[in-house]
Amino acid sequence: MLIGDKLVVTIHYTLTDESGEVIDSSEGADPLAYLHGAGNLIPGLERELLGKTAGASLKATVSPEDGYGEFQPELVETVPREAFEGIERIEAGMAFEAEGSDGQARRVVVKGVSDDGITIDGNHPLAGVELNFDVQVVDVREASEEEIAHGHVH
Repeated sequence: MLIGDKLVVTIHYTLTDESGEVIDSSEGADPLAYLHGAGNLIPGLERELLGKTAGASLKATVSPEDGYGEFQPELVETVPREAFEGIERIEAGMAFEAEGSDGQARRVVVKGVSDDGITIDGNHPLAGVELNFDVQVVDVREASEEEIAHGHVH
């Protein structure tokens, strides 16, 4: 069966950055199962998997625009400490859910703490990073009606 929309695909993968540093891997764990065409994978990897079959192996390089997007400097800002009212200790590396200007929740990471305020970054941690995938397709199967309706694998 060829990978296509509304099919459940199970893969093992290793993800590395430009320098070969492993960012994530399914090695030693269960393979990742996802519903193809439902937006559960970054677009560049999903496109590379299209048309493959169980047993296929592939290496794919995904540019930032087809991955987690380009790094957007405007998403790094310093906000007043009052924006974190009720939180006693704030340190670099902490992550929070914040409401964006569009009213949508977004994840921000604290990059720095100073007397002037808290510097936060709303970019995805992999924004601007070229991603290298080494993938083994384990299985491809029909999705159930419930999986299709819910947009993810059960």
